[in-house]
Amino acid sequence: MFNKGTLWAGAISGGLTQIKGSREYTNGKINANEYVAHTTTNVSETIGLMAGLEYGAILGSSLIPGVGSIIGTILGGILGDRLGNAIGTQVGQTIINHESLGSPVRKLRNS
Repeated sequence: MFNKGTLWAGAISGGLTQIKGSREYTNGKINANEYVAHTTTNVSETIGLMAGLEYGAILGSSLIPGVGSIIGTILGGILGDRLGNAIGTQVGQTIINHESLGSPVRKLRNS
């Protein structure tokens, strides 16, 4: 589904963002609930970015071979990143606010 370039772009982008969030949590800048929300958003955003890059390039190439691939990759990456961010934020907030799913968050708080 994803080619090597797309996987590397997603891994680097998602990895750097996750390291930043982990440092903030470790340093006490964010609490456990915020860390869970950031991680959920990060994972969703990374998947959205990878899918956007991949499918944007495919769509752009099919419409305008050559230049369309570049434009499609850029626009697809931006759109996929934003859509992944929006979905991840909603899922993260739902996990935080839902008591029956709160046990992982409680475990982080007690750590």
